[in-house]
Amino acid sequence: MARKRSARLDKITLALIAAFIVLALASAVIAFILVRSLVSSWSMTSLPGAPEISSSGKPIKLPEGTAYVQPLQPEGGLEPEPWDGASRVTILVMGLDYRDWESGETPRTDTMILLTLDPLSDTAGLLSIPRDLWVNIPGYDYAKINTAYYLGEIYNLPGGGPALAVQTIQQLLGVPINYYAQVDFYAFARFIDELGGLDLNVRDEITVDPLGPANTVKLYPGVQTLDGATALAYARARYTDGGDFDRSQRQQDVILAIREQILALDMMPTLIAKAPALYNDIASGIRTNLNLQQTLQLALLAAKVPENSIRQGVIGPPEQVILGTSPDGLSIAIPVHDKIRILRDQIFTTGGPISPATVNQDPLALAQQEQARIVVQNGTQDPGLASRTSEYLRSLGLNVLGETNADQLYGSTSLIVVSGKPYTVKYLADTMGISTSDIYNRFEADAGADVIVIIGSNWANSNPIP
Repeated sequence: MARKRSARLDKITLALIAAFIVLALASAVIAFILVRSLVSSWSMTSLPGAPEISSSGKPIKLPEGTAYVQPLQPEGGLEPEPWDGASRVTILVMGLDYRDWESGETPRTDTMILLTLDPLSDTAGLLSIPRDLWVNIPGYDYAKINTAYYLGEIYNLPGGGPALAVQTIQQLLGVPINYYAQVDFYAFARFIDELGGLDLNVRDEITVDPLGPANTVKLYPGVQTLDGATALAYARARYTDGGDFDRSQRQQDVILAIREQILALDMMPTLIAKAPALYNDIASGIRTNLNLQQTLQLALLAAKVPENSIRQGVIGPPEQVILGTSPDGLSIAIPVHDKIRILRDQIFTTGGPISPATVNQDPLALAQQEQARIVVQNGTQDPGLASRTSEYLRSLGLNVLGETNADQLYGSTSLIVVSGKPYTVKYLADTMGISTSDIYNRFEADAGADVIVIIGSNWANSNPIP
């Protein structure tokens, strides 16, 4: 199909195109060359609107799946994790729930995907996080992870919804998130339309329902060109055998298809021709804490990553989640933290995925190889127990940095997982009799350790220390 082209060029628009390309792990090298001598400053536009608050200062209502909580008032907003341009960088991409926008309510997230790029190894990864994942939202009760954004907006927290969503995922996965980008679904659909449609390899026969009445579409396996509304419906369709988890895979397929299409040598003339329309259509549909310089850095970085070096993962059943029901009867996905950490490391570890062959290796040897930084905290009334436990773990060849007192007395021994060391966590849990319910992910930039062991009275009463 012939694509109409115009000769108009908008330097700010080209920067916006580069930003959107980055979010799709695509290349903006040519765009960068075109704009680097033209652009002096630019910032993305935030989505309009404000949370609905009652006259008492309380939110009008909470969405389903959220327990009653007290508002959190952290100090400061969401500051980006510093990026030196050479180390791994991670971006949280969020799409908002169209049903909330349509009803006039403050939205929840409908899509959450972590994009990560490593400039030293020229590798990248996509990790999809299901909207129904049942997690502890910092400062709040347990709820579906898609309500984190809502709570940040409705309570007008510093940094708003993006800040609380980032904090929640950092706590869940134990990895730093440098930046976020919130993409409006309408902006996504219009972007694809302006590109002339998306050439997508549909995996399985599926019926999708684009936004609007009486426009259901049946798609069949194979490569076909989808308009923006249909591509969006394909990425958002939930009513399949795999539900949200099938959808996560389709969303990643769409992202990589956008990347491939933009990388095509004949795509840039179309981008230039469409620049004014793209700017007018999607400028208000992206909210991010990336500045122009960072955006272009990431665009150049993304262009260098070969397709076969992009790792993909979806947190889903039966490995990483167990399907269940919340106390108020909602369908939820209960995280299996050990399995989630292994999947996370397959996506985020530069050296490559963890080999299945390691399953048969000695658990202690695997833990020793990780050289995790361990700190022991004493949560008992025995003043010397932390010191003795540290020496015991060191005698096993583990890297214990030191010990200190816990903030209170603990009945059960617990593990705080700060960064990804799955074999150390498994070995400590097995050796010290720590149940999965007592293992917590908590990202702390200044923790100074990968794993924190909090000794409880059960370890004091029964342990193998000589």
